[in-house]
Amino acid sequence: MNSATPTAPDSPALPQPHPHSRLEDAQGIAFGAVMAAFGALLLGSAGLITGQLAGLALLISQATGWGFGPVYLVLSLPFYGFGYRRMGLGFLRRTIAAVLLMVVASMLLPKLISFDSLHPGAAALLAGFVSGSGLLALFRHRTSLGGIGAVALDLQDRLGVKAGWVQMGFDAVLFAVALMLLPLDRVLWSALGAAVLNLVIAINHRRDRYIV
Repeated sequence: MNSATPTAPDSPALPQPHPHSRLEDAQGIAFGAVMAAFGALLLGSAGLITGQLAGLALLISQATGWGFGPVYLVLSLPFYGFGYRRMGLGFLRRTIAAVLLMVVASMLLPKLISFDSLHPGAAALLAGFVSGSGLLALFRHRTSLGGIGAVALDLQDRLGVKAGWVQMGFDAVLFAVALMLLPLDRVLWSALGAAVLNLVIAINHRRDRYIV
């Protein structure tokens, strides 16, 4: 009697990912940038913010009356060096293109879309969904909107500080400041929207499941 353990048949080989064409990259970056701008419009129209650099830009915009897009552009400038050091020149070029597209879209959309009635809860949920889908598109095309994430990864590499803790710390300070400037209910709705966005990213941005 053969006591050897029977072996399972070989698993089918996973398909190899095909690189995106330049046209596919362009449409993915355009989609992600416009969805991010639309998410910011929803949040700003309801007097809400979100996490990370976009949340800081929204908070400054609401406190000063300056446009979200130009504020985000200025805030993002110091972070491009971190993105270049980690991801290279191609990533930096795509990120700059995405940020510029988002800035332009964020300046145009308020002239094209307005809300007579927008519940802050609806704004928070919808912004989380559309911004999350936009960021996913950017990630799939090896692009980002810059910001705190690049700094967090750099600190993790150089100092051993977990990137997630850096981002959480930034958001904790941001929302603490927001509590001093915004009504409590707006801060709570903002936290819900940020949680929805992060959940969309956490569930769908999985390299162990998706090959492109």
